[in-house]
Amino acid sequence: MNARQKRLFEEALKRNPDLKMPAATPAQGDWSEADLALVKQGVGDKSSRPATPAAATGDATGEAPTGEQSGSVVTYFEAKGFGFLRPDDGGRDIFFHVSRLTEGLATDLRPGARVLYELGMDRTGKMAASSLRIPPPETPAAAE
Repeated sequence: MNARQKRLFEEALKRNPDLKMPAATPAQGDWSEADLALVKQGVGDKSSRPATPAAATGDATGEAPTGEQSGSVVTYFEAKGFGFLRPDDGGRDIFFHVSRLTEGLATDLRPGARVLYELGMDRTGKMAASSLRIPPPETPAAAE
């Protein structure tokens, strides 16, 4: 608790003597697997689509059925190692960090580049791309 929270609690304790000190947040080891799975999913996902229908339509759009979404790079600051991408289905731009790039090269992250990503959280708890990959070019499939 910070000093302000402690002061507010003490004031509330004067009004209600039966009030108990709130428990500390659970340590990382106290979290269940279900809790960790929710944390990995992230917060602030603006899409209203459930995961199952997105996976079912993944084959029709060429995306892997893993909850990946597609978008394009809007800006990338190579010196800083981060940028923003715009989802194909609309909505707000999404932050990404080069450390989350799982497939492809950082030099390919230029404005307009197509990317596949999953939503997650950055280190501050804000919505960000948690797994970013640059799909291979579609020229071999088009040549057949």
